Amino acid sequence: MLDDFMVRAALAGLGVALAAAPLGCFVVWRRMAYFGDATSHAAILGVALALALELPVTGGVLAVALAMALALTALTGRGVSSDALLGVFAHAALALGLVAVSLVPGLRVDLMGYLVGDILAVSRGDLGLIWAGAAIVTALMAWRWSPLLSATLSPDLAQAAGVNPRREQLVLTLALAVTVAVAIKVVGALLIAALLIIPAAAARPLTRTPEAMACVAMLIGAGAALGGLLVSFALDTPTGPTIVSLAAAVFCITQSLRARA
Repeated sequence: MLDDFMVRAALAGLGVALAAAPLGCFVVWRRMAYFGDATSHAAILGVALALALELPVTGGVLAVALAMALALTALTGRGVSSDALLGVFAHAALALGLVAVSLVPGLRVDLMGYLVGDILAVSRGDLGLIWAGAAIVTALMAWRWSPLLSATLSPDLAQAAGVNPRREQLVLTLALAVTVAVAIKVVGALLIAALLIIPAAAARPLTRTPEAMACVAMLIGAGAALGGLLVSFALDTPTGPTIVSLAAAVFCITQSLRARA
């Protein structure tokens, strides 16, 4: 069955969607959208370094995404506004990555595949990495759910209850880096943040509890992944952007429903 490229693509999309949804809820609650954007843009620099050093691309992306997220966490609030810092890091990382790829001698690489994803080219090995990463992120979110939620709702009260908000921030940072590393093959560096944020934002008007929002976001993300795959196959459109476009359409519908309520 896994010899069918459409089956592998569907499983890859599901794996990324299930990992991104609960993490995306925390990104939305903490207003970390630009943080996720900067981390995902760093993925291209990770690709360039991995190719230059002849290392696995997923490992290079994970290392650079984690370094970027840790650097942003450490520098936030130290004299530079968060928006300015994130803007500089996001665009600088993407630009450096594109320059670095062009400087690798003798390298012929399809940058579009890394920028907007190439889910139809997912191999069995890629599928294993995607689901392993999804399992790590899901387990991490389930394990730290209550402390993460406490630190998100009120860092001061969480501190008083014995929860270290900075430690929980590092947990989110690790989960975000893993998600970026496994999602780059599916939706690409430019669209990873969108797949994190849009299903969670679309689920928000439909739910009343954090747990319900995470579950509905998973359903929306999975539906967008499978629906986007079918639509792109039928219309011959780029799969990654089609998945994100379908998720955005669901977001528009849920927002209109909230406006009518």
